[in-house]
Amino acid sequence: MLLFKKKFLSAIRTGEKTQTIRLWKHCRMRAGQRIYIPGIGYIRIHAVDPIDLSDLSDDDARPDGFATADDLRRELDRLYGDRLASSEKTYRIVFSVLPPEEQMKEPSKH
Repeated sequence: MLLFKKKFLSAIRTGEKTQTIRLWKHCRMRAGQRIYIPGIGYIRIHAVDPIDLSDLSDDDARPDGFATADDLRRELDRLYGDRLASSEKTYRIVFSVLPPEEQMKEPSKH
C-alpha cells in the first residue's frame, strides 16, 4: 500500500501526478509491482530510483504535481521535516494508475 495526502488524490486520478518522492531506510518497492492507493485503486510502479533532492530540477518536479523543484522541496520539508537530514535515503517512485479493466484483476504470482 502507498499512502498519499488527500490533496494529491485528484492529481493522481487525472494523471497530473505520476511520481512521488519517499524517504525510506530501505527501498520498499520495485519496478513492475502492482500497489494499492486508498481512494485511487491499483497503480503500476514503473521505476524506483534513489535521488538527491539537491539535484531535482523543475522538470523533475512537474510529474510530482509541482511547478518548480523549489515548490517540491518545500513540500517535502513540510512533510518530512528533520527526517530529511537523517540517514534515510530518498527515492523517486514513478507510477501510473491501472485502467478500470485491470483494477479488479488478481495480481499474477511470479
